[in-house]
Amino acid sequence: MTPSDVKATLSFSDGSPQMDLPLYKGTIGPDVIDIRKLYAQTGKFTYDPGFLSTASCNSTITYIDGDKGELLYRGYPIEQLAVNCDYLETCYLLLYGELPTPSQKEEFVNRVTHHTMVNEQMQFFLRGFRRDAHPMAVMTGLVGALSAFYHDSTDINNPEHREIAAIRLIAKMPTLVAMAYKYTIGQPYIYPKNDLSYAGNFMRMMFATPCEEYKPNDVLVRAMDRIFTLHADHEQNASTSTVRLVGSTGANPYASVAAGVTALWGPAHGGANEAVLKMLEEIGTADNVESAVVKAKDKTSGFRLMGFGHRVYKNFDPRAKVIGEMTSKVLKQLGVQDPLLDVAVKLEQAALQDEYFVARKLYPNVDFYSGIIYKALQIPTEMFTVMFALGRTSGWVSHWLEQQVDPEMKIGRPRQVYTGSDVRDYQG
Repeated sequence: MTPSDVKATLSFSDGSPQMDLPLYKGTIGPDVIDIRKLYAQTGKFTYDPGFLSTASCNSTITYIDGDKGELLYRGYPIEQLAVNCDYLETCYLLLYGELPTPSQKEEFVNRVTHHTMVNEQMQFFLRGFRRDAHPMAVMTGLVGALSAFYHDSTDINNPEHREIAAIRLIAKMPTLVAMAYKYTIGQPYIYPKNDLSYAGNFMRMMFATPCEEYKPNDVLVRAMDRIFTLHADHEQNASTSTVRLVGSTGANPYASVAAGVTALWGPAHGGANEAVLKMLEEIGTADNVESAVVKAKDKTSGFRLMGFGHRVYKNFDPRAKVIGEMTSKVLKQLGVQDPLLDVAVKLEQAALQDEYFVARKLYPNVDFYSGIIYKALQIPTEMFTVMFALGRTSGWVSHWLEQQVDPEMKIGRPRQVYTGSDVRDYQG
């Protein structure tokens, strides 16, 4: 942060002494008021439910401008990265701050590829779960258990341990996701193949069986890779903040990322694309779209369109522009005939043309399109949030790594406004 010559002056109407608060500037974005000495000097806290007006850290990784509809990874617009880079190049950028040279990319891909296998005992660990357990419950356990299987990389004070743990998490997440899926449907686990790309390897582990050779479709692999890139990071969202909060205690990266998985599970965060499919199922057929749009405009109906608008973006979600184009390619490539996909296509057209939604900037977001692609790829609805976690892992570990070397990092300890009973004596 760069100190500003301008100070923010805090004054009180009760006659308490005023105080000057330092002002800092980021590279881009709003100025921030440093309130670290507020309590010590005034005995007062700030009140900010959800921390919506509070910067909890310095970060050089991701920047969002919701009004402009802008998302930058290390300064690069997401639209450029999604089209010109693959997911592992994006991972490298998030981890190290710069896009890799050809030789750096080759070395990084090689490292990730040769860490995709997991300890064989993870199979026995999986058997402790019911077959019908939600995959996010399974993933929470599997990711947390990595620290038990790979305790040779849990010394957070060792830079080499930190880096190899980050590589392992990115590399093993597709394998764990595929194992969780295969377990729920009762199929044999498929081991990784080192001659396939990151996304191609994942799709093979998900959909291949020992009965016949599986050949990944290039269009579908590219779509999957692009979805991972679009989901890779999104600044200080709930799950990333959770990873940082847990990491601030000195917890190892596997535990920290497992906490991120649980935070992502909520329908208000990572479960949004799952909610999109449930909405489409509720609408039922394309013939019902018009009436659904009418109900969505009626605040008393209790029905709302999921996957439209975004809490951060007050304009078009920049990720949606990329994935929207990809969606049409995937549907054309697969030639799928699915009533719910017909509903989605008609709903998108209706919302983009309806003045009610256009005026309120309720455009389709990344969750709307990713849910459609997952559905077209025959990925079960309950797996959608798991897919989100897979892509977001690179962002989580990048923030965890950044936090560990931040000289201003402190254990997270939010304060509160206590509104309970005053001091009272026990009456026997």
